[in-house]
Amino acid sequence: MKPFEEQLNAVIVDTYRSILKVEETILKRSDKIDLSINEMHMLEAVGKGKDRRRTISELAEELNITLPSVTVAINKLMKKGYVEKVRGEEDGRIVYVSLTRMGKKIDSVHRYFHESMVRSIIRDMTEEEQQILYKGVMKLDQFLKDQLK
Repeated sequence: MKPFEEQLNAVIVDTYRSILKVEETILKRSDKIDLSINEMHMLEAVGKGKDRRRTISELAEELNITLPSVTVAINKLMKKGYVEKVRGEEDGRIVYVSLTRMGKKIDSVHRYFHESMVRSIIRDMTEEEQQILYKGVMKLDQFLKDQLK
């Protein structure tokens, strides 16, 4: 690898680890939050529906995990009081998931962390620098998605 490629690789790997470590630390700091990182990300995916309920299939597709894995995770989150499930009125086979009040509170704390992180990154960047960063991250995201196929 060329020196720039080595530096970029090191920054990407370190950044990934740091984000996970900070999220983990935030979860551990609170005695009231009994969630793993994966559970937190499942809550985040459920919360993306805003006030619209999301299906197990939508969550599986978004998180690129199997339907049974989502079902197990959602059942755990339901037992902990973070989500609720409702069967579809028209089709009882469809299960809709939404955040409870407690789930919404935790999700908003998690979203605030990400918003703070992004604002901190772009604070002193020009519009052009922001677009270059965005383009680079999108290329990274596409590479990773291609690897999953």
